[in-house]
Amino acid sequence: MFGSDTKSDILNVPKPAPGRNGTTTPRPSPFEPAANAASGTSVIGTDLTILGDKITIISQNKLQVDGDVRGNVHGKHVVITEQGSVVGMVSAETIEVRGAIRAVSVKLEKSAQVEGDITHQKLAIAEGAEFDGSVHLTKNANELMPVLDPDVISGGKSI
Repeated sequence: MFGSDTKSDILNVPKPAPGRNGTTTPRPSPFEPAANAASGTSVIGTDLTILGDKITIISQNKLQVDGDVRGNVHGKHVVITEQGSVVGMVSAETIEVRGAIRAVSVKLEKSAQVEGDITHQKLAIAEGAEFDGSVHLTKNANELMPVLDPDVISGGKSI
């Protein structure tokens, strides 16, 4: 089919490159976490818009949003820059943001524009930040901890 003889050619699966001693090293799966994921920063660039009815973006570490997200964002540390926006829930241990927020620690920089509620334990609002909404202080940090397991968020598992 399509003039190829092997399944890997039909599926356009790249063949592993031979190593120094002639052996092949399999390429990592795109669905497995990267080996250096513990220290990485993921970026949603200014040229990117992510939208959908039930979109949830999950980052195990730091996520910087420079583009536009129309969905929920969960992460360890979420930074929504001056150019970025999120329409949806943002859930993280630390959030530097413009958008509706639930986090243990929230920091609104001078360029932040937040329209919506903030639920927090610690809140810092820099001079110049714009905020329109209500603020709710909670004593139970467990209520604010982000869920980073895709199966739990999608309803596949219970917490």
